[in-house]
Amino acid sequence: MNKILVVVDMQNDFVTGALANPDAAAIIPFVKYTIEMYRADGWQIVYTKDTHGANYMETGEGKHLPVPHCIEGTTGWEIVPELRPEPQDKIVYKDHFGYDKWNEIVKPGDRVAMVGTCTDICVVSNALAIKAIEGVEVTIHKDACAGLTKEKHEHALDVMASCQCEIV
Repeated sequence: MNKILVVVDMQNDFVTGALANPDAAAIIPFVKYTIEMYRADGWQIVYTKDTHGANYMETGEGKHLPVPHCIEGTTGWEIVPELRPEPQDKIVYKDHFGYDKWNEIVKPGDRVAMVGTCTDICVVSNALAIKAIEGVEVTIHKDACAGLTKEKHEHALDVMASCQCEIV
């Protein structure tokens, strides 16, 4: 059984950049503490990075969210400095809300914990994709997640709880 902490999209553009969110900035100390706690307990740390190209505005997402963000190679695409990955950490690059290759990392029976932003889009998308792998236990650290609004954050937590994710 693997133990994996997934840190979702804690990138500059979601914290202070193009899609800045003060709630995402506010969770940084909680995310940092959670990473340190899980790392000390031997968990693998996996970061997701929302990754778009210069043609973002021509993509399906760009047509619905016309704010260029997380363009590969830009400062906005980087993980916030306080949470930068260590060399042994894994980074997965995704070009839409959810990462579609979790089954290459997460195996049946694994334990997965999650933190990050945005609870109501990327955290929930990835949590449900991971939860769909047979026998995987998923824990969401609600104080280390931020939604677009507090209400959307709570709604996303309710959805994940309904899908048998543990909310702590």
